[in-house]
Amino acid sequence: MTVTGGTAKAGQGVVQAGGLLPDRHPNGDFFICDIFDASPKDDLASMEHPIFSLSTRPDRRILSYEHNGTTVQVTPSVKGRATIHDKDILIYCISQLMAALNAGRQISRTLTLKAHDLLVATNRDTSGDGYGRLREAFERLAGTRITTNLETGGTETTTGFGLIESWEIVRKSPRSSKGGGRMVSVTVTLSDWLYRAVLSKSVLTLSRDYFRLRKPLERRIYELVRKHCGRQPEWRVSVKVLHKKSGSTAPVRVFRAALRKMIAEANVPDYEMTEQEGDLIRFARLGQVVEDGPLAPETLQQARALMPGADVYALEAEWRSLGRQPGAQTPDTAFLGWVRKRAVAG
Repeated sequence: MTVTGGTAKAGQGVVQAGGLLPDRHPNGDFFICDIFDASPKDDLASMEHPIFSLSTRPDRRILSYEHNGTTVQVTPSVKGRATIHDKDILIYCISQLMAALNAGRQISRTLTLKAHDLLVATNRDTSGDGYGRLREAFERLAGTRITTNLETGGTETTTGFGLIESWEIVRKSPRSSKGGGRMVSVTVTLSDWLYRAVLSKSVLTLSRDYFRLRKPLERRIYELVRKHCGRQPEWRVSVKVLHKKSGSTAPVRVFRAALRKMIAEANVPDYEMTEQEGDLIRFARLGQVVEDGPLAPETLQQARALMPGADVYALEAEWRSLGRQPGAQTPDTAFLGWVRKRAVAG
């Protein structure tokens, strides 16, 4: 082994003369969050299933959930289960990664972001308290453990993981004359499960008004209707099923009363809520859309051929979310035309 200029090459690593290990994490392993107008995006799996707590107090209960073959167990840390408001961090990260993917940029599941940008993008307070709450959110996200057989990116695996793998905050020195103690940047590594959802584009766009919803239940109900209504003009669901899917721990009668208050206040973006006979809640999209039925199995097969490796169900969800005006095309023809354009655009 020959030593030249203070370094020695060993295999593919570089050993410094002083015995230092090689730099195994160059800047290329990180993604810098710098897209200021990224549309809010949420992953389909956590929109469908009640992973996040709706409580405003530390929630240390273990959640066990099963629906149509999907099982989810959420185990909190001593800090409590991650809340629906903590999820803002994940939504921001997903939004940044999707905007970069659509722009043809390289991404990584390790992101470096400015705390101030995250707070502004998610309509949070930028005072000292706001930064303190942000740190607490990172602690709950990292401490909350999920065991599930949820499918992301066309892969079903029963596994356990944290919502984020790790996080690191860089602060100004408390002795600094300017911004002492203030967060400068945050580095966060997403779970592989969530990163697969990004790579397969198993996400939906949210209304920016989502971050203006103050009550946890309002946010959760919006997620569910956004996921289930899609391109359809309406979605009807029983209060009992909605109670289960929301993850609310309130008795059904209290939950029903909360829904009635939501109907009266009409804060849910893009949708109108009404109560119907049979203990049903109807969500109707605001604006005219075409009522499309399910796509034919052959249509989904053709979509797989057009975009090999893509999650066709995620593609369908995204297509339905865009809305379609009345026209001569059938839903199947319109969907395949949209997939062809996606395939060409890359």
